[in-house]
Amino acid sequence: MSRENATSIDVARRAGVSQSAVSRVFTPGASASRQTVEKVRKAANELGYRPNSLARAMVSGKSRIIGLVVAYLQNQFYPEALEKLSNELQERGYHVLVFLAARTVGNVDDVLDEILDYQVDGIIAASVALSSDLSNRCRIAGVPTVMFNRSQDDLAISAVTSDNYAGGRKVAEFLIAGGHERIAFMAGWEGASTQRDREAGFRDGLQDAGVPLFARGVGNFEFDQARNATRQMFSGDRDTWPEALFVANDHMAFAVMDTLRAELGLNIPDDVSIVGYDDVPAAAWPSYDLTTVRQRTNQMIRATVDILLSEIENEGAAPCQVRIDGPLVLRGSALTAKGK
Repeated sequence: MSRENATSIDVARRAGVSQSAVSRVFTPGASASRQTVEKVRKAANELGYRPNSLARAMVSGKSRIIGLVVAYLQNQFYPEALEKLSNELQERGYHVLVFLAARTVGNVDDVLDEILDYQVDGIIAASVALSSDLSNRCRIAGVPTVMFNRSQDDLAISAVTSDNYAGGRKVAEFLIAGGHERIAFMAGWEGASTQRDREAGFRDGLQDAGVPLFARGVGNFEFDQARNATRQMFSGDRDTWPEALFVANDHMAFAVMDTLRAELGLNIPDDVSIVGYDDVPAAAWPSYDLTTVRQRTNQMIRATVDILLSEIENEGAAPCQVRIDGPLVLRGSALTAKGK
């Protein structure tokens, strides 16, 4: 018998167990004693046996595959989040297929249409928006979908985000308490709910304190565009420059800080205070030491996976919207009291 032709029956004979015991060992979540697992794994390794996941999916109707679609991985927040999402799903007995998409709705629809062809049990859409048409198709196909770090007006789709509105308000209150008057905002991609909600909270916090927004630039969550927006915002006479700048995510904040230091020779925070959003690992590096709003990534991931698996395992489970509050992490890029 060649190693390629080994079957579960062959493994059962060599291990001295039933074929159903072999099936349980290779079925995620099924129960088998440690002794049985050891015997079956040993026999399978000796015979070169691997279970046919596709065949099992055809019989059970479940592929135990989750489609994960994401856009623009240059933002440090997403590679780390995707790794944690994949690990969490694998620990729960699921495999992950990752698809990259442009962030525009039409391109995302094309990618998710392809994902449906893989007979996935569920979809996680990270950093992308879905059209109402595709959302309906997923529901009709019986494929639960959860949005991660994005939300939209369609409440029939579950979504998990940080509390972006509250985070924006915290930044406004912090900068005002520091005595800053010329306070500006660097926007991300206008089509993102994260951008919209962070700016809304920030603007409302300023308005409640009677402080007008001094200037606004658009970086579209892109490093180079954030650099260009910074050059425009800090052109002209020095007394027209912001004293403080809230940047809609850390990825752009790093571009802002690099530009201000390298091209304009400004000191951060003495000349201008910078605050970001996400708290990616690089935010704590001494070269940036960035004050930022932390996204509680681990909590967001657990909530995302819990919701998705609940919708997979319980047909008709009600969708839900989860917002997880995150703290403002104080570091050295922003003055806590003006001039000190």
